[in-house]
Amino acid sequence: MATNSIALRLSSLFALVAMLVFLLIGWALYLQVEKGLGQLPAAEVEARYSVLESAVTRFGTPEHWAKISAKLKLLSEEDKRIRFWVVSDNPTYEFGNPDAAIRQFAKGPPGMRDMALAGHEFPFKVLVSQFPAQDQRPPLRFLIAIDTETFWQTQHSLLIALIGLAAAGIVLASVLGYWVARIGLKPLVSLSLEARKLAPPRLSGRLQLSSLPPELDQFVSSFNSTLERVEQAYSRLESFNADVAHELRSPLTNLIGQTQVALTRGRSAEHYFEVLQSNLEELERLRSIINDMLFLASADQGSKATELTSTSLAKEVATALDYLDFILEDAHVRVEVQGDASVRIEKAHLRRALINLLHNAVQHTEPGQVIRVDIQAQDDHVCIGVANPGAEIASEHLPMLFERFYRVDASRSNSGANHGLGLAIVKAIALMHGGTVFVHSQQGVNTFGINLPR
Repeated sequence: MATNSIALRLSSLFALVAMLVFLLIGWALYLQVEKGLGQLPAAEVEARYSVLESAVTRFGTPEHWAKISAKLKLLSEEDKRIRFWVVSDNPTYEFGNPDAAIRQFAKGPPGMRDMALAGHEFPFKVLVSQFPAQDQRPPLRFLIAIDTETFWQTQHSLLIALIGLAAAGIVLASVLGYWVARIGLKPLVSLSLEARKLAPPRLSGRLQLSSLPPELDQFVSSFNSTLERVEQAYSRLESFNADVAHELRSPLTNLIGQTQVALTRGRSAEHYFEVLQSNLEELERLRSIINDMLFLASADQGSKATELTSTSLAKEVATALDYLDFILEDAHVRVEVQGDASVRIEKAHLRRALINLLHNAVQHTEPGQVIRVDIQAQDDHVCIGVANPGAEIASEHLPMLFERFYRVDASRSNSGANHGLGLAIVKAIALMHGGTVFVHSQQGVNTFGINLPR
C-alpha cells in the first residue's frame, strides 16, 4: 500500500526535519530582529534629543524659545511619527498643547518609557528629560515621543514572511525528499524485481552484489544465505517426500496384493490367518514409519528435552542391551561397554537413541564380532561412541548418514525393522538435548555416536 511506501516515509521524515530546522532558524531570526526593532524607536528618539538638547540648555530668553518652538513644529510636520511636548509652569515656554494625561506622565521619573495615547493601537516610546531654569526660562519637562506602529507592523510582516518561507521550504523539502528517496531506492526496486523471479523450483538463482550501495550489501548477503538454506531445505523436502512415498508404497503394495490374492477364491481359515498375520507385520511397519516421521516433525519444530534427570550412561546402555537381547543373540555378536559418566537426560529419548545406534551396529556386524560402546567424559561434554567392525564407508557418504532415508547402498531392500529413519532420530534426540552427532570410519571400524553437554 502507498501508506507503507518507504519513499513517502522518507519524504515525511525530510519534511519533519525541515520543519524543525526552519522553525528553529526562523524563531532565532525572529527573536534577533525583534530585539533589533525594539531598540530602533529608542535609538531614534535619543538621536532627536541629542540634536535639540544643546539648544534648549544654552538659551533661556523668549526670543530663542520662539525659534526652538518653530523648529519643533517643523520637525513634527516632517515626520508624523514624532511628537514633542514641553511642560512648564509658564505657558509661554510650553509646546504641543500638553493635556492632563501628558502633564501627569511628565511628572514621572526621567528616562525612556512607554506611553499609550487614545486613538492609537500601539504605544509611543517616550524620552522624558528635565531642564533646569536658564535666564528667564523656568524649569522644563521635555518629552520626545515616537509612534511604534511602524516597527510593530514591520515585525508582523517579518513573522508572516518567515512562516510563509518555512511552509514553502517544508513543501519543497518534502517534494525533493520524495524525489531523492525514489532515486535512492532504485537499487532496492531492482532487487525486488530480481527476487520475484526466485520461486520454487527455481531457487538456484542469487541476488547480485555488483553495483549496489554498501548499505544493501549486508542485506543481499543475508538474503542469499537465507535463499541457500531455503534451497537446501526445499531439496531435502522433495527428497523426503519421494522417500516417504517409496517407503509407504512397499508395505501398502504388499497389503493390497496379499489381500487381493486372498479374495480371489475361497481359502481355508489357516490361510486367512497367515494373510492377516502378514498384513499385521506390514501395518506394524507402517505404524513405525509414521510414528518416526511424527517424532522427527516434532523435533523439527524445535522441541527440547524437558524432563531431565541425572543418570548413569552405562546404566542406560545396559538397559538398551537388555531390550536388544534377542536381536544380539540371533546376530551372534557381543557388546562391550567401557567407561561411564553421569549427565542430565530425558531417559526415554536417550534410550531410544542408544537402541537405534546399537541396532544399526548389529545390522552391519558379522556374526562372532564384538561391538564396543565407549563412554568418555570430556571438559564440557560426554561422548558416547558405538563402534562395530565392518567395511569402510566412503568419505562422501559420512556427512549424510544421519539424514532421513539415506543409505550407502541405495539398492538394499528394507526390512521391517529398518526404514532409514533410525540415525535421523538419533540426531534429532541429540539436538533436543543440545548435543551433536558424529561418525568415523577408518581401519575397518565404523563408529557412530552422540555428544551430550555435561
